[in-house]
Amino acid sequence: GIPLSVTVDGANRHDKKLVKETLDAIIFERTSPDDVIQNMCMDKGYDFPDIRELVKEYGYTAHIKSRGEEKVRIEIPGFRARRWVVERTHSWINRFRRLLIRWEKKIENYLAMLHLACAWITLRAAGLFG
Repeated sequence: GIPLSVTVDGANRHDKKLVKETLDAIIFERTSPDDVIQNMCMDKGYDFPDIRELVKEYGYTAHIKSRGEEKVRIEIPGFRARRWVVERTHSWINRFRRLLIRWEKKIENYLAMLHLACAWITLRAAGLFG
């Protein structure tokens, strides 16, 4: 649920084309995938074999709901869906009114505000604001 990296492109570009750029934009050093399982939660828009392979190459375990799969309620004690955290993070970013509608003409200004919002979300999740 915490933003790891940010990539900006036009609204008419499919999400799957930005996966590699987004994974390359991660700036902090991760622990080894051999030591700790790294999970990547994605929605149905990323359900392609090449995306699954790319995510695996980067050392993540992909959690992608298959296209055409009906919503099935799982009655397993302790089971929790994982993909909703992505939508929650989008909602947190949309609380920054300046990001909800892009008013900036320069991409650098918009990207700076987006990084500020992600930093604010991360600091708040870390409990540094009380």
